Amino acid sequence: MYQAGLILEGGGTKGMFTCGVLDFFMDRGLLFSSCYGVSAGACHMCSYLSGQRGRAYHVAVDYLECRDYCSLHSLLFTGDLFNRSVCYDLIPHYLNPYDYRAYARYEGKAYAVATDIVSGEPAYLELKDMETDIEAVRASSSLPLVSRNVKIGGRRYLDGGLSDSIPIARSIRDGNRKNIVVLTKETGYRKERSGALPLIRAAYLRYPKVYELMKNRHISYNRTLDYLKEQERCGRAFVIQPETASGIGRIEKDKEKLTRLYEIGYQEAQRRYEALMEYLKE
Repeated sequence: MYQAGLILEGGGTKGMFTCGVLDFFMDRGLLFSSCYGVSAGACHMCSYLSGQRGRAYHVAVDYLECRDYCSLHSLLFTGDLFNRSVCYDLIPHYLNPYDYRAYARYEGKAYAVATDIVSGEPAYLELKDMETDIEAVRASSSLPLVSRNVKIGGRRYLDGGLSDSIPIARSIRDGNRKNIVVLTKETGYRKERSGALPLIRAAYLRYPKVYELMKNRHISYNRTLDYLKEQERCGRAFVIQPETASGIGRIEKDKEKLTRLYEIGYQEAQRRYEALMEYLKE
């Protein structure tokens, strides 16, 4: 196990790139002492840390035609675009079983990054027992407008990308001098202001911090990208990301497109492998 941080950005179905990267890491036996997953990154991190190669890919593509997995039907009848009972019970316990014992053998620390919707602050929820802490993964992945907020220990959470999309600063504060950062946005990407602000304001009147975060998210995200570049120059970060835009939105149901993005992720990790090994040995 390498003493380094692994940081996995979210991005909805753009996270198929991350699936490919993580499967390559498993093929090469690469494991890191600290892992930080945001939204889709947190979901894919779970299968990586249990050593279940290909599981994240299949969970993402095998149920695309099931209306109870991810659909307007689920949103209307449950309040969640991604159905809670299907994603966090039926799939991990029955359809594509999760290896809880294997995860328990992971000797590092893993965190799902969520956003406290009252304070507006990021929460780094440690995943100790995946059977019970899966709610933290759900909280990290609960997109505004299309998910219910998740209550854990008296606090209410939504998607971690609202407050800390790329938790490189947190990893460095935790003492990780080397960090592997997997981004789902292409090289040169800069975030623009959200066009959904009126809907966000109306939907979260009781939680004004959500609106504030969304209003300024493009600013904070782009600042984080600038900070990440600085850390890369200083040798504290090694970035793996798509070279060009994938053409895939946050919610994509075309299996061929998703599979192609998975392959791009695998190939990019493979292409950067020797450079990554040199970075970890320095």
